[in-house]
Parts: sequence; structure tokens; C-alpha cells
Amino acid sequence: MPTQAKAAVIEEITERFQNSSAAVLTEYRGLTVAQLTTLRRDLGAGSSYAVVKNTLTKRAADAVGHSDLAPLLTGPTAIAFIEGDPVVAAKAIRDFAKANPLLVVKGGVVEGRTVDAAEVIRLADVESREVLLAKLAGAMKGNLTKAAGLFQAPLSQVARLAAALQEKKEAAGESLPAADAPAADDAATDDVTVAADTTPDTTDAAADTAVSTD
Repeated sequence: MPTQAKAAVIEEITERFQNSSAAVLTEYRGLTVAQLTTLRRDLGAGSSYAVVKNTLTKRAADAVGHSDLAPLLTGPTAIAFIEGDPVVAAKAIRDFAKANPLLVVKGGVVEGRTVDAAEVIRLADVESREVLLAKLAGAMKGNLTKAAGLFQAPLSQVARLAAALQEKKEAAGESLPAADAPAADDAATDDVTVAADTTPDTTDAAADTAVSTD
């Protein structure tokens, strides 16, 4: 392969490493073109599955800081470059390998970290991002419902207490005029008494004046 062509391939593989959320290295020996096409489709939109040359892939891996992939780049190698959810892709590869034992997972890179074959398989057992988000949303909804119940209970108690106080206040307000009425009567009686007490004094004064005149 001419040097310029090799450089172009290395650049393309380098870009795929950089733009992918995961890259899974596999051995595909014995698989048919139809089977590989099925695997590409199962990986989902945005992902790709390509046969690569080990020497050129090593140089691309070195360029992106994944020199530790070198031991995996032996024998026939094809790489699944994943641009979506790595968990979904890992599930697709695991299920395909179960149905087609000739596909051998070597390892790869997930979220910038080099992993072995066992870790790729374990990744397939993790729930997908969509499932986790759905569970999180459900948990948050449940907690919000509980929180609303906790807030609502004290408010209803306060409302009942306020209503009771209002009723008590209204009842007290109605009884006040009746309680004040005797006090007003007593005041009037006191005024009359005072008037009655002052009248005799006036009469006595008049009588004394008459006596003095005589």
C-alpha cells in the first residue's frame, strides 16, 4: 500500500477512535459476509464494523493514546466503532456471538478506557441508558408524590385549625353584646342614684334658707 494511502487509512481509524464512545476489537475468522452485515445492522445507527490492518491500527491507537491495544491486534481483526450507547452495542455483540460462536471478542476501548473481553461482556449485562433514565424518572416521580403528600398533610391540619379558631372567634363575638348590656344598665342606674342623692340636698338647702328668713 502506498505511503499516502496508508496515511489516509491511519487518519480515518484515528478519527473513528476519537469520535466513538466505544471500540470493540473482534476476530471474525470464518464468518460470512451476510453474517457480518447482520452484525453491522444490529450495532445500530451511527456505528460501523470494519476489517482493519493490524499494523495501521496500532499506529492509529498510538496516536490516540491507546498503545495498550497492541497485544489485541493479532490475527484477523475487525473493529466495531460505536457512536451511540456502548451498552446497546455490547448487548448486540454478545447476542451475535452467542448465535455465531466464530465471532471472538478481544477487548476494546469504552469511554476512553481500555477494557478486556470479559469487561465487554459484563458491559452487555448493564441496563441501557434509556432504561436507567426511565427508572430514575420513575423514582423521582415517586419521591415527588411522597413529598407532596408530606407537604399536603400539615397544610390541611393548619386549615382545620384556622377554621376552628375562626368559629371560636365568631362565637365569642356574638356573645360580647349580651355581656356588655348589664354594664350599660348598671351605669344608667348609677346615674339615677346620683341624681336622687343630690335632690334631697337641694331641698334641705331651701328649707334652711326659709328658716333663716323667718
